[in-house]
Amino acid sequence: MTWYKEAVFYHIYPLGLLGAPKINDFIINDQMPVLKRWVDHMERLGLDALYIGPLFSSKSHGYDTIDYKKVDERLGTNESFRDFVAYCHQKDIKVVVDGVFNHTSRDFHAFKDIIARKWDSPYVRYYNIDFNKSSPLGDPFDYATWSGYHELPKLDTDEPQVQDMLLDAVGYWIDYFDIDGIRLDCADCLSFDFIRRLKAYTKAKKADFWLMGELIHGDYSRWISDDMLDSSTNYELHKGLFSAHNDHNYFEIAHTIRRQFDPMWGLYKGFYLYDFVDNHDVDRLISKLNNKANVKNVYVLLFTLMGIPSVYYGSEWNIEGKRTPYSDDALRPCIDIDMMQDNEITSLIARLAHLKKQYPCLSYGEYREVYLTNRQYAYTRNLNDEMILTVANNDENPVSFNIAIAGKTKADSLITGKEYRTDETIRIELGGNDSDVIILR
Repeated sequence: MTWYKEAVFYHIYPLGLLGAPKINDFIINDQMPVLKRWVDHMERLGLDALYIGPLFSSKSHGYDTIDYKKVDERLGTNESFRDFVAYCHQKDIKVVVDGVFNHTSRDFHAFKDIIARKWDSPYVRYYNIDFNKSSPLGDPFDYATWSGYHELPKLDTDEPQVQDMLLDAVGYWIDYFDIDGIRLDCADCLSFDFIRRLKAYTKAKKADFWLMGELIHGDYSRWISDDMLDSSTNYELHKGLFSAHNDHNYFEIAHTIRRQFDPMWGLYKGFYLYDFVDNHDVDRLISKLNNKANVKNVYVLLFTLMGIPSVYYGSEWNIEGKRTPYSDDALRPCIDIDMMQDNEITSLIARLAHLKKQYPCLSYGEYREVYLTNRQYAYTRNLNDEMILTVANNDENPVSFNIAIAGKTKADSLITGKEYRTDETIRIELGGNDSDVIILR
């Protein structure tokens, strides 16, 4: 079985978490001892895979790469990060890093050479350069960018020279750091040919290496296949997980799951998508919910629906954070782990992570919807003789309803230990904005 299908991820944006300077001063500040304490925290919660990044040496926010083979000086050194990965592996925690391969900084060596030598540069084919125009930044040429930002010149990933350069960098990260996977930033902007080459190259180096792409819109199956990505971000489910509670409309989540994973016609049946409720680009969950009491429901659904659950650093303590038109800083705060106090959501996440490991049906089980209204939702995950029932209520008032469970005579809550009455049906009783995970025997 592939490790990522059973994984529970923790996501760290290290430049924010560590309070790194906004602009790289290129003075080495080894922060790996601090990050190791967060790994200990992950272990305590039962989270066994770390997505951390960006890590490449960069000019400012991390997505403006200067050197693909160097750890950002504000975080540490290549040697200290290699030791950090080894520390994670000692605790059976996989490490996945950000691969920012769609664009670079203007300070990337190839782009600087083009500025200096123009069409005589050996790197002129790295970017889509137009020498018949000038750029808004005063260059005697214009060039393709990421989303119109000229500070981020776009690499031409159809170009074999660029592909070779990037594969060489990936090989270095696998060989030297022993990473377990890469999350491809802006995966929808990368050439399919490059992704195919990357998949073949990484699998040859490490058979269980994981490639996950950042995809927001469109049909994810265009990018996920045996010879392309293994997985992608599931922005469609992300939206439903909070808006279904805000709108009192569980049909939204149920429709998404049917559309994605119906065993007959689901677009992504057989896929393991990367599920999340917040990250470094979107508002914190607790800031998106109209009724913050629904945070429990959201995490229960995140961990028991189809996919690979992920927790974004700090959200296990319900910290707030909303982006503004001018800054994502509120989404990427510096946190002193010694100042954080566990709460019921921290404990719930730890419990759900434990259940994910204890019960294979939560990773591999068939999904079956068994009860659905605007405000109540119930489904089972079934694998062989193992069956787990998830029930949720997004109404502010208590609710009770019956669910048929033919062939099952015993039902116990895996969250509270409560015993449910059963007699061909199970009587569900939930408080307002409450949920439960129940083992059926």
